[in-house]
Parts: sequence; structure tokens; C-alpha cells
Amino acid sequence: MLESLLPGLKSLQNPHPLVVHFPIAFLLGAVFLYMLSIAVRREGMAKSAFACLLLGAISALVAAGTGLYAEEGVMVGRSVRAALLEPHEQWMLTATGLSVVLALWAGWRRPMPQRGKSFFLILLVVLLAVIAKGADFGGRMVYEYNAGGSACGQPIELKE
Repeated sequence: MLESLLPGLKSLQNPHPLVVHFPIAFLLGAVFLYMLSIAVRREGMAKSAFACLLLGAISALVAAGTGLYAEEGVMVGRSVRAALLEPHEQWMLTATGLSVVLALWAGWRRPMPQRGKSFFLILLVVLLAVIAKGADFGGRMVYEYNAGGSACGQPIELKE
């Protein structure tokens, strides 16, 4: 039934591509809303930011779990695995951990910590930078080395 609605599912090697964009979107939205809530001084916006942060942390855990599950089956050469997959994993596990810590901190001082607010906001921006760096490694695996597809022979070795 699901494959008739989403025929692309039968081509997926694992569920990781289905979930990776949710934490990116939620966490980016959280940072945007937190910054906006400070600019316009609206606590309601900070509550929405907290909801996005919480959903981002939860979806990051799901994305990390599906990524770890998928890791062994990713069809790339050893050189690509070392140069791209392993750094991707390290950066994204760091992002996941940081998002969970920030969500717990914000949840404890709901919707946003007042003590250490500047540090909290700096960490949110750092989180986006960590996500961007990790996503770059993942994107390179997919688009430069066909890590998730079957368009060419596998495994592909790292280009110099």
C-alpha cells in the first residue's frame, strides 16, 4: 500500500534519507524563532521555538539511529568511507548530542534560559554550523559518490 503511494521507497536501501531533513528543518526553525522572539520580545514565539527545538532533538535522535543502522550497508569505497562517512557520522552525532543538551536546558528553563541566554543562543548558532558541516559530508557521499543509489557501479573510490 505504502509503496503504491510512494514508489520511490522500494529504491531506498535504508530509512535514513526519509528522516534526515526533519531535524535540519526543525532546528533551523528553532534558531530563527528564538532570535525573532528576542527581537520582538514575545514569549509566545519563544514557546514555538522551544517546540521546534524539542522536535528537532527528537528527530535528530531518529536520524542518528537510522544513520547508524544504515552505516554498514552504505556502498562506498574504503577511501570514501574514511574521508566522508566517518566525519559525517562524527559531526552529526555531535549535532544530535548538542541538540539534546540544548532541548533539555530549554525545557528546564522553559521556554528559554534567562541565565546564560547569550551562551544558549551562541550554542544554537554553533549547532547550525555543526549541522551544515556534517550535512556537507553526507551530501558529498550521496551526490559525488552515489552512496544511496544504484546509478553506477559500486563501490566508487575517492577522487583525488
